[in-house]
Amino acid sequence: MPKELKTKSDDLHLIRLLKNVRTLRHLGDTELKEFIESSKRFKYEKGETIFSEGQIGTAVYIVLDGMFVLEKYGHVLKVLNKGELFGEIALIDERPRTGTVKAKTDGMLIVLQKSQIEEGTTLSASALMKIYRGFSELITSYLREGETLYDEMDVLLIQDGGCAPGYNPVTAYITEFLEKVGRRVFVAADGFRSIVSNMTSDYRCLIYDFAHFRKMEHIRGVEFAPPLRTARGADYRSERFPDFRGKDKQQQAAKNLIDRKVKTVVGIGGNGTFAGINALSAFLPDDIQSFFIPVTIDSDIWGTSCIGEFTGVEVGAEKIRGYMADARTHGRCYIIEMMGARGGYHALHSSLGAGAHLAVLPNSNYNLGKIAKMVNPRSETVIVVAEGYKENERKQDGYLGNAAEYFYDELIKAGLDTNQRVICEGFSRDIRGASPNNMDITLALRFARKLCDLISDGENRMMPAVRAGQEYSIPFNEINTDNSVESTLPSLANRLF
Repeated sequence: MPKELKTKSDDLHLIRLLKNVRTLRHLGDTELKEFIESSKRFKYEKGETIFSEGQIGTAVYIVLDGMFVLEKYGHVLKVLNKGELFGEIALIDERPRTGTVKAKTDGMLIVLQKSQIEEGTTLSASALMKIYRGFSELITSYLREGETLYDEMDVLLIQDGGCAPGYNPVTAYITEFLEKVGRRVFVAADGFRSIVSNMTSDYRCLIYDFAHFRKMEHIRGVEFAPPLRTARGADYRSERFPDFRGKDKQQQAAKNLIDRKVKTVVGIGGNGTFAGINALSAFLPDDIQSFFIPVTIDSDIWGTSCIGEFTGVEVGAEKIRGYMADARTHGRCYIIEMMGARGGYHALHSSLGAGAHLAVLPNSNYNLGKIAKMVNPRSETVIVVAEGYKENERKQDGYLGNAAEYFYDELIKAGLDTNQRVICEGFSRDIRGASPNNMDITLALRFARKLCDLISDGENRMMPAVRAGQEYSIPFNEINTDNSVESTLPSLANRLF
């Protein structure tokens, strides 16, 4: 715990130090004494946390001694030395802290609570006015630089659709490669919603080079990209935006991008994201380049490996192995729903990897009576059902259960009568948040490099692709989002007969 220290308002050393703080430069000696009387001084030991990311900010801090560091995702973004101020946004509004500050060494801070300024009981009117003047000048400079920064965006990334491992890594690598060739990368904070809303707060500026980031970190929305390389999830995506199917929204978004002088737009996601970026590109002039990067667990983009599919299969197979061990131990029949809306790639390959007894895909047409007959005498069974299995039939019947439950009901009607306890499990969404494995990280690197080459070569409306280890690209008008699995593979996932 930090130790509060007594502070004398007439401490000349402290007054001289505070005079060199930019936001306090308007205060005279008497007013600085009032500032000291209104503040508290704390001693921190090495490793102590001053505040954590996500906490609501209620105070501003000035370093009196020692060294402190600002961290995000475990990475040091800034070193704070003697005389430096931080946490100043809290005096304007009580927003969540955007990073964590820790003591790098033993040190001291002077802390001014926002309530001390608002109550005004220990600060004179002239001191308050000059403090607000200093902070308003600082914040205004931030806002002015921020507005100008987003007036002319170079490369804009748009993440959208369901989460999958690899969104963040490919975003980091795109930023790295493009920054090296002199391009500046921006990202929509909330997918397609942001480019329709089009407020300055709807965008972020990603910077990969640390020295460059240090020069711009004071501008709201400027973010350090390297931590994204290993981050789970997708920091800048929206949970789908159905309104974007409307041409009016697409046209408005295109106008917004033109007004902001965007030169290149890159969609990152699955089949729904491709549909959105493809529709948007139709309303953009030819001098604005459009590209798409496939990130999807279910590999629903034909003709290429997709970022996320390798991690998805690895994690999915491990989950199935757990069910198989439990089924063997307790004499159970598990019918598990897994991702696979169209072709069933994820469900199939997870089944193959784990050795499940049967994989039921969206286009499967098994003899249900034969399956029931084979399951009845067994002492353990694990069946994997893709989420897209007979989706249209289920909708037409008004069926409220999941695909696994539907298949179970079909088996009962076909004669299922087993001593095994049958348990149906809906698909687990935690796979979406898995840490991307090395295969997906490598794929993200290759897509980012290929994208950079396509942009530099002046290409347009293209998707980088990797198939059978070879890199190439596919034009938008040749991309097929109704992916299917190789016709001979499903038979390998039938171990019942």
